[in-house]
Amino acid sequence: MEIDPFIFRLSIFILSIFIGYYVVWSVTPSLHTPLMSVTNAISSVIIVGAIIAGLSGDMKSIFNTSNIFGFVAIFLAAINIFGGFLVTQRMLQMYKKKKKNK
Repeated sequence: MEIDPFIFRLSIFILSIFIGYYVVWSVTPSLHTPLMSVTNAISSVIIVGAIIAGLSGDMKSIFNTSNIFGFVAIFLAAINIFGGFLVTQRMLQMYKKKKKNK
């Protein structure tokens, strides 16, 4: 009996969601900021690849599959980068000493 390739890939995707969830939530707060900077670097590479996919093809057909997925990937990776910088700034604010008012 052969497994359908779509079902096989879908099961790998669902397993990777669970593994990613448990890996990210088990990170100690002191390691969270370096992890976010690495995630932002990976997302910037994704944006470069998505720009290439979004601009591929000829000028006649703008709305083919690779262009649409490329633009969606640019949008989602940009949200990921922006959110990563916000989380990193918030984590760095937690480590700053608070000023005491006299």
